[in-house]
Amino acid sequence: MSLTLLDWFAFACFFCCWVGYTLFARKRAKTTHSLSSILCTLRVEWMNVVMQKENQVADAALIANVERTVTFFASSTILVLAGVITVLANSEEVVTVLHDLPFTPDTNIVNVQFKLAILAMIFVYAFFKFTWAIRQFGFVSVLLGASPGYHQQNIALEQRQQFAKNTAKVIDQSGHEYNNGLRSYYFALAFLAWFLHPALMIAATAVVLVVLYRREYRSRVLRALLATHHLKPGKK
Repeated sequence: MSLTLLDWFAFACFFCCWVGYTLFARKRAKTTHSLSSILCTLRVEWMNVVMQKENQVADAALIANVERTVTFFASSTILVLAGVITVLANSEEVVTVLHDLPFTPDTNIVNVQFKLAILAMIFVYAFFKFTWAIRQFGFVSVLLGASPGYHQQNIALEQRQQFAKNTAKVIDQSGHEYNNGLRSYYFALAFLAWFLHPALMIAATAVVLVVLYRREYRSRVLRALLATHHLKPGKK
């Protein structure tokens, strides 16, 4: 393998940006309004409303709809993995194509196989995240079925609120795993730029970071969600 110093620097930037943004988003959500924080609040309110209903058919359908979306991404990830493995088995043709492209540095089959192997691992990681999210949404369905009904007068208000909070937390964790899987797709797109040039991958990674940040903390949908509670983007 003959990766240049710029290649290793680009890969380090890519990895640090991915891990760094994940940690940053998790910590910042505790002090700043974001999609994650407002959705957590809305989920608690949703579960409190659920326990005032005679049945939870509509709520179970909503959970099932989200679960189907996550299942779609999990299935798609398997297909993408199959494609990457197929390309890995035909690395010689990839090297030929890259040599014919303008402005791409010289490469060899070992470098291409190394990059394809990492790309495959990214999608394996995404698959694990999506499937864990699917399982957790299944847990939510069980909790909905076990939720205290409005007619059960023997259950105290405090117990109902605690049940709603814990159920919302499970939904929240499911959503986080789903987000981690989607984030893998975003960074995988940035990683593809490495096949053309390491500097291009650095630029693509920076673009992904900007897109993720704007959607999480500066998007119109965030302002609309916060407005439901008379809040504005910024510090809590």
